[in-house]
Amino acid sequence: MGVEFEIKFRATPDVLAAIDQAVAGEKQVISMETTYYDTPNGDLAARRYTLRRRMENDNSVCTLKTPAEAGGRQEYELQEKTIEDAIPKLCKLCPVADLPRLLEKGVAPLCGAKFTRIAKTLSFGACVLELALDQGILIGGGKEIPLCEVEVELKSGPREGALAYAALLAERYHLTQEDKSKFKRARDLAQG
Repeated sequence: MGVEFEIKFRATPDVLAAIDQAVAGEKQVISMETTYYDTPNGDLAARRYTLRRRMENDNSVCTLKTPAEAGGRQEYELQEKTIEDAIPKLCKLCPVADLPRLLEKGVAPLCGAKFTRIAKTLSFGACVLELALDQGILIGGGKEIPLCEVEVELKSGPREGALAYAALLAERYHLTQEDKSKFKRARDLAQG
């Protein structure tokens, strides 16, 4: 469990390749396939919660995200084979009292994403950051749209450091900030 704070930017494949080449550090290449879930009535999305199961190479990771202070997201994550196996444990991890009631009628897949992530961990001032270069597709309602983005995620240190690094990256590569999460964009696609 932790608070997630990240800054996302729209990119192109050429920009991702340029950043990958320019930023030093060991990289991980991760194949990701994400399925986002909601209740039949859309109770989770209405509260700005995100429930997902993501295959990261061969690892199944189930995550619940809820709003946190100052634009962050509280993140509860565990390794479970199915979302159904994960839900009772996520309900115990998350202090939201009405979560078990919201989920008692079950959940269904809503939308998803398939992409390759190049991830690099780097130090910037007093911060440890993860730079993620994501390329693939968002899926919803039987449709697909391209996904190509840069994420700067704060792993430790002050948020100001993450914001400063993201601003430098945006200036150097002429990046435009992406205000919507992958889930929101895929959900919008699913809902037409």
